[in-house]
Amino acid sequence: MPTAPNRRAVAVVLLIPLMVTLALWAFAWPAARIAPRDLPVGVAGAAPAAQQLEQRFQQRDGAFEVHRFDDEAAARAAIEDRVVYGAVVATPQGPHLLTASAASPVVSQLLREAVTTSVPEGTRVQVTDVVAAPPGDPRGSALGASVLPLALAGMAAGAVVTLMGLRGVRAALTLVGSAALVGLAATAVAHSWLGVITGDWWTEAGVLALTVLAIGSAVAGLAALLGPRGIGIGALLMVLLGNSFSGVTSAPQLLPEPVGAIGQWLPPGAGGSLLRSVAFFDGSAAGGAALTLSLWSLFGLAAVLLARRTPKPAAPTPTGPTREPALTG
Repeated sequence: MPTAPNRRAVAVVLLIPLMVTLALWAFAWPAARIAPRDLPVGVAGAAPAAQQLEQRFQQRDGAFEVHRFDDEAAARAAIEDRVVYGAVVATPQGPHLLTASAASPVVSQLLREAVTTSVPEGTRVQVTDVVAAPPGDPRGSALGASVLPLALAGMAAGAVVTLMGLRGVRAALTLVGSAALVGLAATAVAHSWLGVITGDWWTEAGVLALTVLAIGSAVAGLAALLGPRGIGIGALLMVLLGNSFSGVTSAPQLLPEPVGAIGQWLPPGAGGSLLRSVAFFDGSAAGGAALTLSLWSLFGLAAVLLARRTPKPAAPTPTGPTREPALTG
């Protein structure tokens, strides 16, 4: 019969390949299946040229969600409001492509290729980047790389609060304070030093802090409800799935379904989307992501505040031989 150490060794041998397989599935599968899925794009201009452009998008069944606009000004406004990722305007000189590399450099390149290959050979396609990515991060790689450190910071805060045995108000204040400091430090690096985000400094700091708070309080809340295994569940949700399903390096609509939607329900994906909105689009389309982060934060903090302290074990009663009282006569 195998001993306990042998059983633990076998469990470790089996667990490591399982975790590697899960990590490869979470990170490699979405990356290998990137393609437009109901990607919002616009078409503007007078018929019938605009209708022809719309039909070319619709020929790729399920790839694009086409929005019609009256003119170029309306299409530009929709891009700035994050209604669409880009738009094609039919003009007498040929198609005029409007993109927003700040929303997703990958989508901007995809739209360039889609429009260029759909027009007759030799036709010149004019391209205008309506909301350009910042010079410090033209490919969006630095912004995409910021999701994992935020997830790790929140994960660490939640785990440390749990392992230190903090509960109630003290735990909640620790989570809020650490998230606020991370938000300030991350904004100083990303905005003031690297220049990869260019919105209002304090708003960006608030978004980064809220993202870390949502992750940290969720981990601490799960641990308060489920015990130490809650930390493992939090790591699975926030770091493994949340980071790989976030769509920050591409776009949620480029990931396989339901991965794109799931990623936006988790704090890393919601935080990345909210940061784009406040950094480049003056807060447009920020409501859904802000609500998601707020709900995760409230859930975690409520669980931490309401969790009962583990009662201390009662002191053992002495169990020794009883002595008969001496008789006096």
